Amino acid sequence: MALLFKNATVYAPEPLGTKDVLVVNDRIVAVEDNLNVSLPDLETVDAKGLSLTPGFIDQHIHVIGGGGEGGPVSRTPELMLSELITCGTTSLVGVCGTDSVTRSVEALLGKVRALTAEGVSAWMHTSNYALPPTLLTGSIRQDLFCVPEVLGVKIAMGDHRSSFPTLEELMRIISDIRVGGMIAGKTGFLHIHLGSVPGAFAMLNEIVDRGIPIHHLRPTHCARDKAVFGEAILFAKRGGVMDVTSGGSCFDTPAKAIRAALDEGVDPGNITMSSDGHGSIPRFNSEGLMIGLGTGAVSSNLRELRSLLELGLRLEQALPFVTSNVARHLGLPGKGEVKAGYSADLCLLDADFGLRHVLAKGRMLMRNGQVVVKGTFEE
Repeated sequence: MALLFKNATVYAPEPLGTKDVLVVNDRIVAVEDNLNVSLPDLETVDAKGLSLTPGFIDQHIHVIGGGGEGGPVSRTPELMLSELITCGTTSLVGVCGTDSVTRSVEALLGKVRALTAEGVSAWMHTSNYALPPTLLTGSIRQDLFCVPEVLGVKIAMGDHRSSFPTLEELMRIISDIRVGGMIAGKTGFLHIHLGSVPGAFAMLNEIVDRGIPIHHLRPTHCARDKAVFGEAILFAKRGGVMDVTSGGSCFDTPAKAIRAALDEGVDPGNITMSSDGHGSIPRFNSEGLMIGLGTGAVSSNLRELRSLLELGLRLEQALPFVTSNVARHLGLPGKGEVKAGYSADLCLLDADFGLRHVLAKGRMLMRNGQVVVKGTFEE
């Protein structure tokens, strides 16, 4: 299978100008001027007027659904493949959430493998909000070593639904993550759901002060609460990564939170964005009773990319938050860039930032604005 995109405006994510991009099987083979190619069954696509970018990477999606805070009826549904395609997401990291009873990590692994078989690239973090961690093998180190899809361990901090880990418990977890990552040849991450209860960043900073490299700590939902956002800014300036959830923010829009972080002097390379897609967004009153429930949209990353452009960022400035920054910080080789030898995960967008074509691992999943590949159980 070979595809040649002619005269595309390429953002790799850095701007390369007008280029031809050749894809063979699942790899980008060349990004050059005026390619003259002769291959069996080569399909040539006129990409003049289209921007060609890396496929988007969403590092926080509840692929088996989240929720449950309002009882069984409030469990959010599983993700479908076409939801990813329609917003340009070609790689993802699946997570569990509040419900550690009816949403198992085994089910998460099964769904991650199903999505990979259906056409995208998928990984996961083991565990959820509970302590001790909910694991596949009974050991953090073994989960990292024995399960290729596992990149780290998820916990919750600063949230009334969390298990309120102590500093010593966190130190033991992060030690196992660090050593397990070494043995497995992975970085190993503590992926941290942040709520609005104070104290989480004080503990994370203490962990770093005690000698744990900051790159193992990955807080998310960094802009849902103003106090948390201020602490996340300081954490990012220290060299950490702050992940902004595109599904909601204490600012008017999540894009404005990213703009504010940049204005505060945060290195743009230390900012990422994820959707929290299919996670629940419960609203609680002052007595802790749930009074409303929403669901995170996978499409929010694409929406907030458009918002960043409206706020004055150039496309090459906004794209890394969901492409190259994510791939680099998660240690995903061959992902997040348009470069020869890299995975052929590509989005082609029109002048209005509307998706025209989407490729994942060299396979055309959207063509001319229409999804052409759907999940196994989609009509």
